[in-house]
Amino acid sequence: MKNTHYALLFSLTVLALLASCGKTPVTPVSDLIKKSWTARVVTEGGTVKYTAGAASNPTPGYSKFILNLASPPNVTLTTVDGNTFTGKYELQNDKTIVLTGLTPVPTGTNGTISYTIDSVTDAELKVTRTTADPKTGGSLNSYTLKNP
Repeated sequence: MKNTHYALLFSLTVLALLASCGKTPVTPVSDLIKKSWTARVVTEGGTVKYTAGAASNPTPGYSKFILNLASPPNVTLTTVDGNTFTGKYELQNDKTIVLTGLTPVPTGTNGTISYTIDSVTDAELKVTRTTADPKTGGSLNSYTLKNP
């Protein structure tokens, strides 16, 4: 009888351990993006224009690029030319970041810029602008951003 109790106790312990070994909780995209991001690598139309820490860059102005999503729903965007815009942002379907009501209004945008999220981790956000950027010759730009 004593062995049966030990076997039952052992079995219950193993089941309890297995039940507690569930999946690691997944951090929501909304929490992952809630940071101030700076440029690590920027491509314009598929051509690399900036790499942080490189000895020389075709477009060194991207060192000023900041996408600040740290205070939802407020956003601050500092672009390649050093201009800063403020407005609101919204995360749509965990796949698109939409900046709206940007002031002053960025060239050719009507105050709205959106980015498709290519990937996101706690330390890196990869996005692609959904519309051509008139400031970069009408190219579609991709940004690999880091949290400094």
